[in-house]
Amino acid sequence: MKKLIVFLLIAWLVLSVLGALIEGLLWLLVVGLVLFAATAVYGWFTGRRDASHS
Repeated sequence: MKKLIVFLLIAWLVLSVLGALIEGLLWLLVVGLVLFAATAVYGWFTGRRDASHS
């Protein structure tokens, strides 16, 4: 599960950078940042829950 979250974080970061670099794709930057933040929060809460159960 941790590998999937890291992969998604990298994918959202790449999309955000592409959105920032390519003119007219500012929406891609916003979507990438929102998805990056949501994935990071999900991963953080999942990691804390798993650590407390072990």
